[in-house]
Amino acid sequence: MNRIEVENLNIYFSQAQILKNININIKENAITALIGPSGCGKSTFLRSLNRMHDTSPNFRKEGNIFLDGEEIYSPKMNVVDLRKKVGMVFQKANPFPKSIYENVAYGLRVHGINDEDHIAQVVEDSLKSAALWDQVEDKLDSSALSLSGGQQQRLCIARTIANKPEVILMDEPCSALDPIATAKVEELIHKLKKDYTIIIVTHNMQQATRVSKYTSFFLGGEVVESDLTEKLFVNPQNKKTEEYITGRLIN
Repeated sequence: MNRIEVENLNIYFSQAQILKNININIKENAITALIGPSGCGKSTFLRSLNRMHDTSPNFRKEGNIFLDGEEIYSPKMNVVDLRKKVGMVFQKANPFPKSIYENVAYGLRVHGINDEDHIAQVVEDSLKSAALWDQVEDKLDSSALSLSGGQQQRLCIARTIANKPEVILMDEPCSALDPIATAKVEELIHKLKKDYTIIIVTHNMQQATRVSKYTSFFLGGEVVESDLTEKLFVNPQNKKTEEYITGRLIN
């Protein structure tokens, strides 16, 4: 079943067209990887899925993005509700300068939840889901900034899932991490897919093959090819895809 359907999407900033006629379906409870060289439009596309470009005065879009059949750029769409449904994990871990506990509780408080027993349970559940509880349960009042980079990224994932999203967007979540921390985050992503639809931007093609079921290859603001990850990497249908995954793509 499709969770997100993108139809004829074009995105412009001022006069520059960044995305050109994008048509993609994102499957429910599966991991979709977006690959392609720097500047090809992957992150621009990802951020369009929870309207993160809205604050740019030069942003303009054509086409449609449907989440569960509802057009997310419709005037009827509440952007706060959308971002609660579609959470985001950024390239660089960005914990708030607060305690570990309050980092996870923050979103609940923002949405008006003030039952401390409920908040405490959600914090614990979210940290357990992010495979971090055993490491922090005795120091929840410590600053989140005292955690290692990998732990901070898992804390940001816990903060995201505390709001019970349906979709999680990940913009190169492991690019700043060492191989051990990367492996832990990848293991976590695998566990999360049973409950969430995950879209991950990655420059690491080995990571795409390890974590995703589907892959879309972006080049020059266009989707060149989308398929099952195994099929796309083993038997790409487009010459540009083959050149990119074999390291022979010049432009």
